[in-house]
Amino acid sequence: MSKISSSQKITPFLWFDGQAEAAMKLYTAIFPNSEITNLQYWAAGSGFSTDWVMNGSMLLNGLQVYAFDAGPQFKFNEAISLLVSCADQAEVDHYWNTLTADGGSEQPCGWLKDRFGLSWQIVPAMLGERTRNGDPEKVGRMMQALMGMKKLDIAALEAAYGL
Repeated sequence: MSKISSSQKITPFLWFDGQAEAAMKLYTAIFPNSEITNLQYWAAGSGFSTDWVMNGSMLLNGLQVYAFDAGPQFKFNEAISLLVSCADQAEVDHYWNTLTADGGSEQPCGWLKDRFGLSWQIVPAMLGERTRNGDPEKVGRMMQALMGMKKLDIAALEAAYGL
């Protein structure tokens, strides 16, 4: 594990209930240019299990993220999610399939929950491009198609757009 100082001013901080280390290992295995940069456990007498993460940090494709275990008081919900911009359908499929494996769940419109309950949006980059710069009528048709999907299908989105 390397120690990395970052000029990143805003850093996601994830609260887990005994699964921070497993989540960190999964996330750093999925995304390129990722690594666990710090992992410290709670000490005996702290009130937490000594195999729980007290202070964990990782780089996820260059984004610094902190994580720790502090019990069941707070759960992840859809009010916050991590959006992954994908270059092509192969990337959409890879991230979708890996994050929904082993207890994750598919949600509507390109959203999913991983096995730890964290919400992700797995989105093809073309979607942002079309919604920012596309013809409003075509964008409307594409968004209607998106509403009927779970994992996003780029070919079907492009067809709905009219390409």
